[in-house]
This record gives sequence, C-alpha cells and structure tokens, in this order.
Amino acid sequence: MKILITGANGMLAKAVKERLKTHELVCTDVTELDITNKEEVCKYVEQLKPECIINCAAYTAVDKAEEEYDLAEKINADGPRNLAIAARQNNVTLVHVSTDYVFDGELEINKEYIENNETRPVTVYGITKLHGEEAVKENCNKYYIFRTAWLYGDGNNFVRTMLKLGKEKEEINVVADQHGSPTYAVDLADIIANAIEKNIPYGIYHATNEGYTTWYEFAKKIFEIAKIDCKVNPVTSEEFIRPAKRPKNSKLSKEKLKSVAIQVPLWEEALSRYISM
Repeated sequence: MKILITGANGMLAKAVKERLKTHELVCTDVTELDITNKEEVCKYVEQLKPECIINCAAYTAVDKAEEEYDLAEKINADGPRNLAIAARQNNVTLVHVSTDYVFDGELEINKEYIENNETRPVTVYGITKLHGEEAVKENCNKYYIFRTAWLYGDGNNFVRTMLKLGKEKEEINVVADQHGSPTYAVDLADIIANAIEKNIPYGIYHATNEGYTTWYEFAKKIFEIAKIDCKVNPVTSEEFIRPAKRPKNSKLSKEKLKSVAIQVPLWEEALSRYISM
C-alpha cells in the first residue's frame, strides 16, 4: 500500500513510519508539502496517487496557541480540510489525529467520553482541532479520526521531563486532579495501522492506552519503573495555573475500538516498554 505521511518528523509520525515500514511510504514535512496550501496539496496527492494519507501534522503547543489562533487554525483546521478535499478527489482514505481537548473536560470523573458526546472545547488548541475534525467530516467520506491524549514517545514529552527532573531534584509537585490515559505513540501507531490494514468501518474512534490515572500517579509510576528516588507531591490545577485550561477529565472510552477487534495495551505496560527501551 502506498501511504503518504504528513508531519513526518513528529513524535507520532516516527512511530507510524516504523510500524508501517513494510508498505511504500512517502513522508513529508512542511518544507516538502505545506498542508495549509490547498492547491499544493491537491496537486501533490493527484500526482502521488497514494491509497492512504495519514496526517500527523499538527500545532500542539497548547499554551502558545492562546496567542497564536490564526497559526493554530491554519495547521489544525485548514490543513486537514485541504487533505480531506484531496483525499475525496482521488478516492483516498484519510487518517487524521485529534485530541481529548475537543471536549471541555468537565464530565463527571467516574464517567468516560464516548465518540458521540457533545464537543465543547474551551481552549484555542481544542477549538482548532475540532475545526479540523469538522473539516475532515465535511469534505471526505473515507476517513478515520483518532482522538488521543497524553501522548509520549520519541520526542519531548512528560515522561522524559519527569525522568530528567527526578534525577535533578529530591521532590517535585505534580497535578493530581486531572484524569486521563497516558498514551505511547508506538501503541497509537499500531491502532492506526490495524485500522487501515483491517479496513475497519470509517468514522471517529477514541485511541489511548487502556486504563486511567492522574498526572501525579503517572509521575510516581515513572519513578517506580525507572527506580528513581524522588518524592512526588500532589497539587491542584488551581495551584498550577497555565495559559490554557487543562481538562479535569480526559477519560476516552475505547469500547468502539474494541468492537472492531482492536485491543489496546494497559498504560502501565506501555510505560514499562518505553522506559526499558
């Protein structure tokens, strides 16, 4: 299968490329394909004739986005729209990656978000990512949208930050009232690969590792696995104010994925694999 991968130098794209290396891959970054340029995208896809496009390009600087709406909108909404138009014109399957931030994060903590829950983003990042989802749905009928959360892998991420701080400090403060699923990019790449290889039904899927935790418990587990002696103090979101509001509840149900026979590893097992690399 010939597959076009955009945002090829990013954390997820690296994992996707490794997982799909037996296929014919064409990988682009912004210097090779500007997804915000509709004419360029349509011409590129028409000439390449891929069977599938996997869009890993995204503006992910959640806090910075509060001051850069136009740029975030171009990358997170205009880009997916252009890819969706090109995909439809050439009868190509489009895979797009979205986020838990399309929800407001205020769902009761004992509940999980399912795919058809009302979207209500409260940050620029979430708003622009939702616009991207809508653009894909409006302009393409052969698409997968995978919403993920708390992603880590080959690149700067929470796990690497904790490992660094744990070796430098005797104790750290970590937010304990935000709930979600740490997601290993390798496992998300496997979900994406399984979807296109098995031809599961098109649509929106929630795609994170199995199980739920808090950033505080996540940090403690990182130190436990890495055998780092560093005390972790729980703090509230109100004690750790950021420019963009963080969701209290990022729990995404994986029942729809399971219904198409795609199983996802537990987040603790995934973390152990990552740290032991």
